[in-house]
Amino acid sequence: MIAFSLAAIASSLEMANVRVFALVLFFLALFTGAQTVPFIVLHGIGDACKNSGMRNFIKILSEMSGSPGYCLEIGNGSWDSWTKPLLKQTAIACKKVKKMSDLGQGYNIVGLSQHIGSFGYQGNLIGRGIIEFCDGSPPVKNFISLGGPHAGTASVPLCGSESVCTLIDIVLQLGIYSRFAQQNLAPSGYVKIPIDIAGYTEGCRFLPKLNNEIANKRNSTYRQRFTNLQNLILIMFEEDKVLIPKETAWFGYYPNGALHPVIPVQQTELYIDDWIGLRALDEAGKVKFINVSGDHLDISRNDMKTYIVPYLTDQTSIAPRPKLEHSSASISSIWSSLLEMFGVNEDLTVLSNDI
Repeated sequence: MIAFSLAAIASSLEMANVRVFALVLFFLALFTGAQTVPFIVLHGIGDACKNSGMRNFIKILSEMSGSPGYCLEIGNGSWDSWTKPLLKQTAIACKKVKKMSDLGQGYNIVGLSQHIGSFGYQGNLIGRGIIEFCDGSPPVKNFISLGGPHAGTASVPLCGSESVCTLIDIVLQLGIYSRFAQQNLAPSGYVKIPIDIAGYTEGCRFLPKLNNEIANKRNSTYRQRFTNLQNLILIMFEEDKVLIPKETAWFGYYPNGALHPVIPVQQTELYIDDWIGLRALDEAGKVKFINVSGDHLDISRNDMKTYIVPYLTDQTSIAPRPKLEHSSASISSIWSSLLEMFGVNEDLTVLSNDI
């Protein structure tokens, strides 16, 4: 009889321990804020992960957000960013993110533009390429784009070095949409000359695919993947003289056949017909059109903290929390209510002491 009673008590205590453990997890979750989510940074043309500016940028974002950040390098960095076709660069980036175990549960992307001394901006586009083209990759939660040429640019970026300038001169003589240009000069993949739309759609190998612009080649998978984003942050720089036009950072662009005026994103075919899901994201309240003062990529720490850092955490874990008074009486009341909810007897600790 005594043995039976002890067994019953032990069974009760075991069940109580399970309930108490669940209760503790619930109570911790009640007071826990957003979880950290890793992020990757894709640098712009002419830059490299080893450069101090890039390392410092990631360090600042990591310290502000508490999230681990990584710079994703493609090839040897600077030279390959100029000469390797963007479809190949995107394929390399895709393989790398799938091999990074830290990204397995999801991650955020920060797409950048230029390196000091050159003026390219393709890290943003490679980021979108990962989202749309990368089969079997971990889910991208938030995509933050700083000054990206999402609708194209009407000019080749300034070269910044003699060797690159020589290459660009050769390419321009052959034509920006020539096979040679598309295979040897990365920016040719997103240069969109408004007065040569036929040449663009027929010869450009990257941006028309990324923006689902070719009517008989539109891919619903690209649209579906893009609309899976939790948030799309599009940052435009008010005094930007690198992007032509600057509104391309918001998917705005010139009309076909003319160099003016700039058409707002909501009036473009890409948005109206929703080729990539931008309209769907916007109507769901998931697109943030941010305009900051300054020239291209001239962003302050305060703007980084305001417009980037909030999206480097897990947005799904940020749920409304009850406002609690921090007094012993209120905490005791909450604890008692939770005990009752989980079916835990408050006298268990007394029983345990008696045994």
